Amino acid sequence: MQYGSASSKIIFNCDFILDWGLLVMNFLELSEERREALRRELEEKYQAFAARGLQLDMSRGKPSAKQLDLTNDLLVSVSQEAGVKCRNGVDCRNYGLLEGLPEMREIFAELLEVEPDEVLAGGNSSLNLMFDFMAQCMYHGIGGQPAWMTQGRVKMLCPCPGYDRHFAVSEYLGMELVCVPMTPQGPDMDRVEELVKDPLVKGMWNVPKYSNPDGYTYSDDTVRRIACLKPAAPDFRVIWDNAYCIHDLSDTPDRLLPIMKECKKAGNPDLVMLFASTSKITFPGAGVAAVAGSKTNLAEIKARLSMQTICPDKINQLRHIHKFKNAQGMVDHMKAHASLLRPKFDVVLKTLEQELGGTGIARWTKPNGGYFISFYALPGCAARTVALCKEAGVVMTPAGATFPYGKDPKDSNIRIAPTFPPLHELETAMELFCIAAQLAALEHLAR
Repeated sequence: MQYGSASSKIIFNCDFILDWGLLVMNFLELSEERREALRRELEEKYQAFAARGLQLDMSRGKPSAKQLDLTNDLLVSVSQEAGVKCRNGVDCRNYGLLEGLPEMREIFAELLEVEPDEVLAGGNSSLNLMFDFMAQCMYHGIGGQPAWMTQGRVKMLCPCPGYDRHFAVSEYLGMELVCVPMTPQGPDMDRVEELVKDPLVKGMWNVPKYSNPDGYTYSDDTVRRIACLKPAAPDFRVIWDNAYCIHDLSDTPDRLLPIMKECKKAGNPDLVMLFASTSKITFPGAGVAAVAGSKTNLAEIKARLSMQTICPDKINQLRHIHKFKNAQGMVDHMKAHASLLRPKFDVVLKTLEQELGGTGIARWTKPNGGYFISFYALPGCAARTVALCKEAGVVMTPAGATFPYGKDPKDSNIRIAPTFPPLHELETAMELFCIAAQLAALEHLAR
């Protein structure tokens, strides 16, 4: 590990360079005496926070109560007046329509930019649909191929930092997790194209728009390269978790190239499985999830589902249809979410810039949507920063959670989740967080 001051740059593990710009008070350039004096000053501030007995939780990306209030009318949206039948006349109180209501499939088709007959609308959890699909591949196979588990030590590509629950699914099913570095354009495609030459590499996780936690949106070139992959494994599948497809924070949202259309152009229609839900649009515990894919892939999923259930919760799907009418109704609804979330993201970014800008000990992303801000501490300082926050009453996502097996090799990344706390609590939490980050860095530099 090297630290440079003359050029205002830091080299981490000699593999990439971060330009911090002109630094006002670069911790790396301070004398040992000045660092120690600063550490004592920060320690006093930290102890003052610790004495307040705070109990603040920023550990998960949950909608706030005010966001949930935006869809309270879902609780009463199905009535005798509204009707209990969907467009094709099926009584939603009864059995039937394993693939979900036609109107619901059309909404997801528009959101995911696929055809309605390429969508299956299910229960409330896209994670559940992803787990079931991965288990199907693992124990029964996909695309006419043998079960993954019978072919050897199955590997799953994991763009890092990434979504901890994705990694947990693969680990639970006994797969080997292979880290692929994330860039602002998406996963390192040179690395991906090399790794898929291994027939035991069976898939890759993706959060392609406003990625968790960096908030990056895959570039057009990245999407096209993924669509054109020629894996050695014929049963390789790209898991496309478009969880934040309409979770924009600005009036100039990021645009994601439609992966299914690109796969068809490349002659790879079976390569991708798309997932989405209304979990952060309506109620996380009572939303609607969907899976989309080629007709061949969906046929295999439906065959499995017919053994698991007779139909999804069509009444809940009907609630959502009555409220939103169509995909544009959901998009318009998300503007109300954005008005609640923008001030929170602004508080985090403003506090980070005021307290840590120019110190040379951190960098962070500035997403245009999604639910997270990705913070990069001085290597070796993330776990200590999170621990200091917890000891003073602010719970963050565990350091390392955004990497396979919970181990960040640089101990640098911290996922900041600003959505759940009220604004005044968020301001307090971020003030403490910045003190903790500085203390952790000063301790590290003193070694």
